[in-house]
Amino acid sequence: MKLYQALRNVTRFRTVFDFGGRDVAHWFPGHMAKGLKQMRASLKNVDCIVEVHDARIPLSGRNPEFHDSLGVKPHLLVLNKMDLADLSKKQDILRNLEKLGVRHVLFTDCLKQRDDNVKRLMPKVLEIIGRNPRFNREENANHCLMVIGVPNVGKSSLINSLRRTNLKKGRASRVGGEPGITKAVLTKIQVCERPIMHLLDTPGVLPPRIENVETGMKLALCGTILDHLVGEDIIADYLLFSLNRLEKFSYVERYNLQEPSDDIQHVLKRIAVKLGKTQRVKAITGVGNITVTVPNYTAAAYDFIRAFRKGELGKVMLD
Repeated sequence: MKLYQALRNVTRFRTVFDFGGRDVAHWFPGHMAKGLKQMRASLKNVDCIVEVHDARIPLSGRNPEFHDSLGVKPHLLVLNKMDLADLSKKQDILRNLEKLGVRHVLFTDCLKQRDDNVKRLMPKVLEIIGRNPRFNREENANHCLMVIGVPNVGKSSLINSLRRTNLKKGRASRVGGEPGITKAVLTKIQVCERPIMHLLDTPGVLPPRIENVETGMKLALCGTILDHLVGEDIIADYLLFSLNRLEKFSYVERYNLQEPSDDIQHVLKRIAVKLGKTQRVKAITGVGNITVTVPNYTAAAYDFIRAFRKGELGKVMLD
């Protein structure tokens, strides 16, 4: 498949995604409010807030409650999963974040065995803390950080990477591919010895009200909302819309399509055929019920979404 052919078809692609009047209110589980309340209660023991977010959506979906409730503390934004993000316009991102009051930003890939940016985190945190009064913690030689963020952006991976880098120890936090793996609230974990530094791990907390459906879809596509709350079919369709809009056409060769397509049903059918994903269903005919084999569109959608989340469809920037 030649790139020329793909670009020739761009004019056929959707320029606006039809969200179908979806309501995202039910995407915020009630237990997350409890987590945020406990975070606020522990602030007096914290020197610096480390907010972790997905580098593919550096502007979308960051919880405004964090800024309102926890913003009085020194703050470092860690944009994780940088290996999956198209950072060709990194400086524009940093300028936009600075307009929002975020001045300290670090890009990381915490699943990498040796990430030089993770090594820079502790010196950066100490520099930020040193610029701000510690008030009731002035006499305390030890430091304490609080890691916050929406679900499934890599908070646990960051903690394990810090321990691996600074303490040469294994993981202390469970890592998973689904949001909501961290259940305990405010687990205290040591991440550095010189100086002694502990970190409060927190469960992911989504905004109590997602600002618009498109922000919700970006969060869902990056795996911060449970797929079944949104629907794998709509997530897959939004993924196809996003890839075409960004002119990322690697899915064409991966799934043996003739050319880029804007029809999610056609794409999912090709994926199902390519992967041999089928299912047997009953069909009603004039002579009775028969069982037929049809493409498994749900399994195809799952593979399409998983390939994106693993970076197998190319690096993207959704913001």
